[in-house]
Amino acid sequence: MVTKMTKEVDFHGLGIAPAILEVLKKLGFSVPTPIQAQSIPIASEGKDLIGIAQTGTGKTLAFGIPLIQGVLRNPHKRALIVLPTRELALQVEETIRKVGSSLGIKTAVIIGGEGMWKQNRALSYKPQVVIGTPGRIIDHLEHKTLNFKEVGIVVIDEADRMLDMGFYPQLKRIMDNVPRERQTMLFSATMPEQIVAMARTYLQLPVRVEIARSGTGAKDVTHEIFFVNQSDKPRLLEKILQEYKGSVLVFSRTKFGAKRISAHIRALGHTAVEIHSERSLFQRKEAMHGFKVGKFRILVATDIAARGIDVSNIELVLNYDLPDAAEDYVHRTGRTGRAGTSGHAISFARPDEKRDVYNIERLMRINLPVSKLPELPPPYKTAFTGITERTTSVSGYQGGRGGYQGRSSGGYQGRSGAPRSGGYSRSGGGSSTGGSRFGGTGRTYSGNRGGAVPSGGRSVGGRKPFNRSGSSYPSRGPGGPASR
Repeated sequence: MVTKMTKEVDFHGLGIAPAILEVLKKLGFSVPTPIQAQSIPIASEGKDLIGIAQTGTGKTLAFGIPLIQGVLRNPHKRALIVLPTRELALQVEETIRKVGSSLGIKTAVIIGGEGMWKQNRALSYKPQVVIGTPGRIIDHLEHKTLNFKEVGIVVIDEADRMLDMGFYPQLKRIMDNVPRERQTMLFSATMPEQIVAMARTYLQLPVRVEIARSGTGAKDVTHEIFFVNQSDKPRLLEKILQEYKGSVLVFSRTKFGAKRISAHIRALGHTAVEIHSERSLFQRKEAMHGFKVGKFRILVATDIAARGIDVSNIELVLNYDLPDAAEDYVHRTGRTGRAGTSGHAISFARPDEKRDVYNIERLMRINLPVSKLPELPPPYKTAFTGITERTTSVSGYQGGRGGYQGRSSGGYQGRSGAPRSGGYSRSGGGSSTGGSRFGGTGRTYSGNRGGAVPSGGRSVGGRKPFNRSGSSYPSRGPGGPASR
């Protein structure tokens, strides 16, 4: 069953308890987002739910309000929220706590990067809502510090992302250990076959709520792409950062790249910080907080943080490296253009990455406008390179089609996909999806045509790598990653 709702409503028409309505009013929430308007009445009745919506659409309250209502009605019921990353878990907990704390709702976060003793203590206070990442939830299951028998509500958020990260074995184990008699809510930005199969196995007669077609980007984001050699990326980055004065989110494919890009940006005189898997939980918290409050204008991130970044008014999302999976482009660029604001997304693509551009266009059913390279700043010696950017090999980066060499295994060697037939097509002067700001031709790479295009604003977002075989989802072994 798929539900649709066209009439605008407020929170009072969704079957929410008066006490929760009062809290929402105090927090400044008056009009629900589409995913909230459709999901809350269904989930508040205790029905299983599948929610398909992009990032930045208000999914946390879409499941958070019914969840809080559920545990208030049954004080012995506990809710478990499963999320792919530490950052996202912390942000969801913050939202749940803001709404539920004055109503007596206690929360606990169980994620990797923190001591088990601290989390054991938090669990000993019998929180009604537990938020965690799959690996650490399994740790507590094995140590018998989390009582799964009390779980009456399960939320799986960013389900597609978790499967992409290899968490299916952990998710399966979690779902096999919670009581059969429960309410399950599953939220995802895309709906691949793996998610469909999971829903068939673990949900009972779920109601499906779909806000936008799977793979649709944020509607208020415009897009732009530059085809640029790897060796010229630092100077193009410098040029763009001179133009955009607001907050910028830059995505790198690797933690090595994130470190180097961040050092380069700081050498240019900008305030920047990076988050990636090598940074401690404390460092990631500090970096995210500093970016939110404006201490750092630029945040450089890897895809591990793409879905855990919830910062308003990001002016630009800049994909310094294309994601390896087309779906991750949607999640990266969804970091800007949130909450009714406009945003802009710029991507750097090497000449040998035309097939990856095509995969993104096909998924989103839009044209990605190709802008002409502007006049770049002269070669400049920075901490990013250690030598001038015109040098062929630079501390892990190689120019041209040789690609990225920063990985210990030999690194990224460039994609083998041949360019799409047809090459480029000129659109004569720009596109509603973006276009050149540097006097470009407004060319678009000939891709799948049709579909509306997002509009432009602020910030940089992140996503995951493409499977070289052409599949959106990389193959995985029987195991999954450790706690993130």
